[in-house]
Amino acid sequence: MPHEPQPQSPDELDAEAVRTWSSLALAALGRAREDIDAINVYPVADADTGTNLYLTAESADRALDDAFAQVTEGTAAASLAHAVRAWAHGALVGARGNSGTILAQLLRGVADVLGEPGATGTGAAGTREAGTGPGGPGERSSGALLAQALTRAAEEAYAAVSHPVEGTMLTVAGAAARAGEAAGAAAGTAADVARAAYDGARAALAETPGQLAALGRAGVVDAGGCGLVAVLGALWQALSGQEPAAEPVRGRAVPVPQTSDPCEQEEDGPAYEVIYLLEASDAAVGELRERLDGLGDSLVVVGGDGLWNVHVHVDDPGAAVEAGVVAGRPYRIRITHFGDERRRGRGERAQRAVVAVVPGEGLAGLCGEAGATAVLVRSGEVPAAPELLDAIRRAHAREVVLLPGGAELRAAAAAAAEQARAEGVRVAVIPTRSAVQGLAALAVHDPDGSFDEDVVAMTAAAGATRYGELAVAERQSFTSAGICQAGDVLGLIDGDVAVIGSGLAETAEAVLERMLGSGGELVTLVLGPEVPDAVAERLEAYVQHGHLAVDTVTYRGGRYSAPLLIGVE
Repeated sequence: MPHEPQPQSPDELDAEAVRTWSSLALAALGRAREDIDAINVYPVADADTGTNLYLTAESADRALDDAFAQVTEGTAAASLAHAVRAWAHGALVGARGNSGTILAQLLRGVADVLGEPGATGTGAAGTREAGTGPGGPGERSSGALLAQALTRAAEEAYAAVSHPVEGTMLTVAGAAARAGEAAGAAAGTAADVARAAYDGARAALAETPGQLAALGRAGVVDAGGCGLVAVLGALWQALSGQEPAAEPVRGRAVPVPQTSDPCEQEEDGPAYEVIYLLEASDAAVGELRERLDGLGDSLVVVGGDGLWNVHVHVDDPGAAVEAGVVAGRPYRIRITHFGDERRRGRGERAQRAVVAVVPGEGLAGLCGEAGATAVLVRSGEVPAAPELLDAIRRAHAREVVLLPGGAELRAAAAAAAEQARAEGVRVAVIPTRSAVQGLAALAVHDPDGSFDEDVVAMTAAAGATRYGELAVAERQSFTSAGICQAGDVLGLIDGDVAVIGSGLAETAEAVLERMLGSGGELVTLVLGPEVPDAVAERLEAYVQHGHLAVDTVTYRGGRYSAPLLIGVE
């Protein structure tokens, strides 16, 4: 249930104030979402900055509500520190895109100050940190405390971006912090500091077209900065009870001027956006930054205390994920191809898009090259409905075909589709049970045909594809093919164990023989990262020798894919 914002006194900076700020910020970003999307031209004109900021704020607000709900079940009231830390953590794990990742780091900076032991924000006479005496360094008014938090936020945001650029959200954050510091130094209340920061941010936002050439050419202000102004306006409203006197400064929603060759701008810059959460040490993340900086641009790494959110634009998404594996444990990996994103950012939403859930970096790359939005999963992971809904939203289309790639994902796919339909997107879920069925469906996808005919054709192609998989048994177990021992190679056909063998190639041949026994025209092989090319050559020769009319195509599944996937159409 949405939190109802409560009025605050001008100098009351407590957990309830943070909760009210969060609710108002989410509402403000919701109202401005489409306007902000419309002026998104930097660093990539993909018309999603408003959406990314909203989804990040939504994740943060949900985490804050959960934190209050847990406290309500007990006896103690929520503390300021507890509230801001929960809020910042929610933003970190749910950050979307370049702007959302920076917003998450801004909230972390606020939490680093307001979440300090003994920090409190009630009373203009000053508050005392634990272990300090009257007049000591721990004695700060709420206004001074908030000013310090805004300054820390701007500093941490600048530090998180590999190559900070002025005329962006960072510039707006820095101006807000300086204005807030001036108000705090003048013994202003928390509301005074918030108003000064808001006014400073609005003034800085208005200057961004003159600082960044891409904005000047398009005649717009920075989209991320526009969102930050909305968040700071919500802060002032939360502390003062007054609505901002004016809406955040907006630019004109105009298309980006085209070059003589329309493809020139579309292909400028890296082709993929890669985002993942990462469990790693500070030292490992330092090395990761250097490695990713050499792979692409728009690098932002935020977080701390062992948990990070990594965002980068690259041409080789596999290398970006591999860098994360070297540094620690990456998960919730999202890879987006920018080709269609840039086109959509210059005009209306695409008419149709495909979202595919795939277990492997190589498969994600294949789907991206085919124009699909890929949701990359690790072995054993099952994406939840919110993650699939996020992918549908990132597809930026009026019509979306969702390929879940596994029976265990049907419920989550149905829930995501239902929510997307409520948002005005027409969604069809094709019940693919394997990645090879998804590839078959993608092969016949016709974005220019009617939606219904496209869905029927893709469903028929997926349904006509028998799927097999090879896996290694982890322990002794009873299967439909008998008892297996740890280390045995299991050959699955349509989800059931059909063959138990000792070697990968021999077991794969037995599986192929059974699958081709009922006919087939095309065999698709998807090799895992540890499978040598010699296995693929052996299997291709096996098919050619025993089934002359059957063609074979081989792909590399990449990291996180099964040892071998087989499709027979």
